[in-house]
Amino acid sequence: MTVTETETLITPRRPGRRPAAKRSMSRGRRWAENLSGWAFVGPAMVIVLGLSIFPAVWAFILSFQKWDGFSDPQFVGGKNYVKLVSDSEFWDAVTHTGLYVILFVPASVLAGLFLAVALNRKIRFIGLYRTAIFIPFVASAAATGILSTYLFSPQYGLMNNALRVVGIPAQGWLEDPSQAMVVIAIMSLWGQAAFTTVIYLAALQDVPQELLEAARIDGANRWQTFWRVIWPELGPVTVFVTIWQVIGAMQLFDLVYTTTRGGPLDATKTIVYFLWEKAFRSMQFGYGSAAAYVLFFFTLVVTVAMVIYSKRKNVEAF
Repeated sequence: MTVTETETLITPRRPGRRPAAKRSMSRGRRWAENLSGWAFVGPAMVIVLGLSIFPAVWAFILSFQKWDGFSDPQFVGGKNYVKLVSDSEFWDAVTHTGLYVILFVPASVLAGLFLAVALNRKIRFIGLYRTAIFIPFVASAAATGILSTYLFSPQYGLMNNALRVVGIPAQGWLEDPSQAMVVIAIMSLWGQAAFTTVIYLAALQDVPQELLEAARIDGANRWQTFWRVIWPELGPVTVFVTIWQVIGAMQLFDLVYTTTRGGPLDATKTIVYFLWEKAFRSMQFGYGSAAAYVLFFFTLVVTVAMVIYSKRKNVEAF
């Protein structure tokens, strides 16, 4: 065998274009895979879009109409929104919602941070403790409402029994207009603080160990390590959980419905309870839809403002 023949044998051939039949088979296989993928996710996507996009569009159309659910709807333009501006009951609901946000959101963030720091340790039965903290989060609003009624009942509640033991007069709790919203915020904190705890715990476990070791080598104590090293790393998580809790607080309904039904004296009537009452009790679907879109606008403005503020402070969560 000559040198030329040997070089010809060992020289790799340049890859040529695949035959048209193979290209068509590959393209057909990709189409089949895409089609099968959409076949799996398609039904769920249709359900999700049907339960979100369609009701949102329909509610927006209803907000410009007067409809009681039976007669033909009448187009009234922006009269529903104009009526909301002068409705003192609506603005009382806005005030109650704002009070709940002020009471609940900072407490839930701080409680979640404290519990996460306490649970971020390697101690015995730590998995059991973390599970116990998360259980209230998965409890239904009905169960939480029943527990609230039992604990804070003015007649036979556990809290008043404990106050009597230490010589403090019994309180009205859920039957006192000045205390009812505070009680609801406490019970919401009992259930929702678990969410912030889980988020903060995941963020704490994601803090680079090199930073903590460097802080210890530099002589920083635990308090200094937390504020100088750990806390800056938790900035984006804090922004996220704050926005999430604000959005959830502005949509408070289930716990109010299962405990006070907006009372006493409408002291716990929130925006969502107000629009539910107008739409499904008074059968003013257009007016209730207008209130829903005002709530959406408030929520959007607050969320955008918090995101912009966090970006200006170089603490981005999204």
